[in-house]
Amino acid sequence: MPMGTRENYIITVSGLVQGVGFRPFIYRLAKEAGLDGWVLNTNEDVRIKVAADRAAVDRFTDQIRQQAPPASRIGDIIVETVPPEELCGFRIIGSENLSEAVTEVSPDIAVCEDCLRDMREQSNRIDYPFLNCTNCGPRFTIIKDLPYDRARTTMHDFTMCPACRHEYGNILDRRFHAQPTACRNCGPEYTLAMGTESISGMQEIINRTANLIDGGGIVAIKGLGGFFMACDALNPAAVKRLRESKHREGKPFAVMFGDLGAAGRYCEISETEASLLASWRRPIVILKEKNGLAPGVSNGFSTIGTMLPYMPFHYLLFEQMKTRVIVLTSGNLAEEPIIIDNRQAEDVLGPVSDAVLRYNRDIHNRTDDSVAMVVREQSRLLRRSRGYVPSPVHTGLSVEGIFAAGAELVNCFCLGKGNKAIMSQHIGDLKNFETLAFYRETVDRFRTLFRMEPQLVACDLHPDYLSTKYARELGLSTVAVQHHHAHIASVMAEHGITEQVIGVSFDGTGLGDDHHIWGSEFLVCDLAGYRRLSHLEYMPMPGGDLATHEPWRMAVSYLYRIYGRELVNLDLPFLRKLNLSTVDQVIQAIDKNINCPLTSGAGRLFDAAAALLDLCTRSSFHAEAPMRLENIVSPTTKEVYPYDDGTQISLAPAFQAMVHEVMAGVDVGMISTKFHNTVADIIVRRVFRISRESGIRTVALSGGTFQNRYLSYRVESDLLDDQFRVLVPKQLPCNDGGIALGQLVIAAMKRETGDY
Repeated sequence: MPMGTRENYIITVSGLVQGVGFRPFIYRLAKEAGLDGWVLNTNEDVRIKVAADRAAVDRFTDQIRQQAPPASRIGDIIVETVPPEELCGFRIIGSENLSEAVTEVSPDIAVCEDCLRDMREQSNRIDYPFLNCTNCGPRFTIIKDLPYDRARTTMHDFTMCPACRHEYGNILDRRFHAQPTACRNCGPEYTLAMGTESISGMQEIINRTANLIDGGGIVAIKGLGGFFMACDALNPAAVKRLRESKHREGKPFAVMFGDLGAAGRYCEISETEASLLASWRRPIVILKEKNGLAPGVSNGFSTIGTMLPYMPFHYLLFEQMKTRVIVLTSGNLAEEPIIIDNRQAEDVLGPVSDAVLRYNRDIHNRTDDSVAMVVREQSRLLRRSRGYVPSPVHTGLSVEGIFAAGAELVNCFCLGKGNKAIMSQHIGDLKNFETLAFYRETVDRFRTLFRMEPQLVACDLHPDYLSTKYARELGLSTVAVQHHHAHIASVMAEHGITEQVIGVSFDGTGLGDDHHIWGSEFLVCDLAGYRRLSHLEYMPMPGGDLATHEPWRMAVSYLYRIYGRELVNLDLPFLRKLNLSTVDQVIQAIDKNINCPLTSGAGRLFDAAAALLDLCTRSSFHAEAPMRLENIVSPTTKEVYPYDDGTQISLAPAFQAMVHEVMAGVDVGMISTKFHNTVADIIVRRVFRISRESGIRTVALSGGTFQNRYLSYRVESDLLDDQFRVLVPKQLPCNDGGIALGQLVIAAMKRETGDY
């Protein structure tokens, strides 16, 4: 074909290309390039038709990749020639519903600088807290169906005024086809309820809310994905009252600073952490504390869960408040899901707050704040929700029609569409009835939104998990996946790995093939299967699940293995606090094997060490004991304790050494550091051994224990220094919140090979 021949082309762009200003971007790019044609959304992708020569089309597609909107993510760009058609000018045409396939749905995006400027300067948007544009604002929390148009969101009830309609229809405007666009003349409104008084008018609402918080009050505030409870983070009495109101005895609160400068006065912030804090996703980032907030915020921890404003309202509030930092914690009581309904918020949060601030737009998909940390200058997710969900993970397998039910704790489920794994937002612990109801509701909404009818179900091997029971209720072919194999498979899927790896899965629990509780597994595995090569020695878990709430039980279990009944004569602070008859009952239960399941879980090992050091003998929240043990690490030594390095690795010598040091009055921070060094040494040395025997040089690390930053840093650094390829979860949590992805790809591989 001669150069410069003009033809018709269809350009198909997949990825995160809806709800992020993509069609206006394409329009402007095409106009600048002088191309004729059109662009439209489908429920699968964005499609562009142009009349041009091939060189111009290639330049155009290069520009699409290079200049795409910040929150978009380009997957594939496919260019095809089509029969000629007369095209004149360039236009945006209506959405089309082509099939049961779907395009990606944008997560919610923090308010952009342009909109913040409009909130100061645009007459119809001055101090208006619901402004947004194609580059920012609510997306996933308001969407009901695809394609992404206003009629399929909770903005459907708000009719645009002439000014907003003009912007919406003006191709050169930043709000062109911005589906949630609104102003104070036509959009949602806040109302502040204080007792029997109902207050409207944004300036009055901001003034009252700011005064309440500055005065030590508590305000329940409707956010993007649910209600939150706020108070002054520098006011000890307010924080204490909030803890009592939420029945949240020990778990640290997250805080929001007015800006990065304010955060820097209280936290140590690296460049990577600052970039993550200020990103459009706006997660909570776990930072090291350098100046104290009210003691009840972090409750004894040396870290602060920190975030920056992400809604226009947050900026308005901080402009008016005297304080530069507020507690902003989920609006719920105990372990129930975050509240999204206005009436429920007034009924539940009203009695424990001084005011309830609500608005009249519905939240369709509830989302908590996401939580992240930085290890080795890389972001690691601990909770994946607002700002990240529902962006998919692209796998190298066909996962179409597979539903993965996830685990019991910190649950997320997963749907398969084509080669995309679509993870749900953070659901929570399914043992709570309300959370299970949230789980069922969200599964139904995801199936509707992403047009997915399950054909195959994957679930955890444990038959009593409520997620497993739900999976069985579906009445479809089911693949039961071993918990720790799923952990490693999730990391493999994220990194696109199918060959065998050395998998190190350290966490608190998970049913093993031998019907014992696993949780410190060294595996050689691929997606098709695994071999368990080593683990920590099995220990009795006195009281079963009760031991997770009372870590002293695991300390007694370890000490009884070493000292027998003489353990009661050890001069240990934690033992002095216990009733000897209670200790004797635990010993008898171990002797008679009464409700003492065997566990190799690393979580229980950390529980035992934390109790031994008298840091946490009774947990007030999940994983408190390991967190408090890590909290006192002081990386001033690389010493390790002795241990028996057999197939079942025994830490009995380490516990003997720790007992001796505790009774000798050695600093508990030093003991904790040496304990962490010992666990890291066990992992690294065992990986070296397996690698020598197998020739495998790729290691995948997963499981909730790797939320421990010190441990993760030590293990990864040592393995990388020895030239291992180290895979860690980055897009998903290493805890059970990422396990559904592993279940999904294992089921996909079994379907591919016919092994299910």
